[in-house]
Amino acid sequence: MIAASALVSLTLAGCNSDVSQVYSSADAAPSGKTGQVRIALLASSSQNGFNKAVYDGAVAKAKEYGDVEVTIFDGKFDSQTQFNQVQNVASQGTYDGIVLVPNDNVGIAAAIPAAAQAKIPVVTTLFPVGPDLTELKPQVEGIVSTVAANTEENSKKLAEGVVEYCEDKDPCRVAILIGQLQFPFDNLRNKAYRSVLDGHPNIKVVATGQGNYDRDTSLKAMQNILQANPKLDVVLSNADQQTIGAQVALESAGYDLSKMYVTGGGGNQEAIKQVRAGTWAADQVDFPNSMGRAALEQVVNAVRGKPVTPVIDANTLGPVPVIVTKEILDEHPDFAGEWAD
Repeated sequence: MIAASALVSLTLAGCNSDVSQVYSSADAAPSGKTGQVRIALLASSSQNGFNKAVYDGAVAKAKEYGDVEVTIFDGKFDSQTQFNQVQNVASQGTYDGIVLVPNDNVGIAAAIPAAAQAKIPVVTTLFPVGPDLTELKPQVEGIVSTVAANTEENSKKLAEGVVEYCEDKDPCRVAILIGQLQFPFDNLRNKAYRSVLDGHPNIKVVATGQGNYDRDTSLKAMQNILQANPKLDVVLSNADQQTIGAQVALESAGYDLSKMYVTGGGGNQEAIKQVRAGTWAADQVDFPNSMGRAALEQVVNAVRGKPVTPVIDANTLGPVPVIVTKEILDEHPDFAGEWAD
C-alpha cells in the first residue's frame, strides 16, 4: 500500500448508486470552489506500478498547491469494481473531482453521469472514455479533460519495428503478449499490431498470450507458448511487466534475447535498462508521473472554475519519443523512466 500523509490517503472502496442524470461539463464548478479540494484518484489497480506513478505525480502536484488532497482507490483490474467506485464517489459528497485511470474505458462511461449530476468533474488519463477509442476530445458529459495518447497509432509504430526486423527473415515467427483482450484498449492494441503484421506474408503470428500486466502470469503464458512453438524470432508485448516475465521463460529455454526482437510497453525503469543494454530491441514509453501531474492540474482547475485544457497529448510530456531503441536512449543518457514496477 502507498503510505498516507496529512494531505494524501489510500482508500479501497466501491459501492452502487442509481444516479443517472447528466450535466454539461462546463458546469462542473460554476462559481469555482475556494479552500480545500479533495480529489479521488480511481486507479485501474493501486498495486500496479504504472498506476502508482500516476498517483505519485498527482500527489506531487497536490503538494505544490498545499490545499489539495488526493485519495487513491483500488480498481483491482476489475471493470465492475471501478464502475461502482465512480458512483460511490459521486454519491458520498466527500470529493470535489476525480482523476480516472480506466480499466474499461467504454463501460465506465455509463457511470460518469453520476459524477456529472453531483457536479464532480472527471479527468481521464491513459485512455479516453467513451465509444471512440481513438478520440481524445471528451466524449462523455462530465469528462472535462483527457490526458492520453492515441493508442492505435502508438501500437502501429511498435509493430512497424517488427516489420523492419523481419524484412530478411522468412518465416519470421512472432508471439504477441497482450494484457487482457476483454479490455477494449488491449483489443485495440492487438488489432493495431495485426493490421501492420498481417500485411507481410513472411511474418507469422504463431501465438497470442494474455499477460494481465503481471510478471508471473506472463512467465506462465510464455512457457505455454514455447511448448507449442519452440522457435520464436519476435516477442511483441504491450507491457513491460509482461516482457520481464516472458524474459525469464525465454532465457530458461536457452534464448538470447539480444538476437531476437523483443519489445515492451510503458517505459518503466527496468525496461529502459534492458533497451539500453540491447537485450530488448524497443519499448513504447509512457510518462505516468507527468500524466498524473497534468491530470491533477486540470481537475483542480475545473473545481476552481479556471480554464481547463480538454486534451493533453501524453506523448509530449516526456523528453524522449514514444518508441525508444538503444540508439535513441544513447542520445538521452539521463532518461531512466518515470516509474518502477
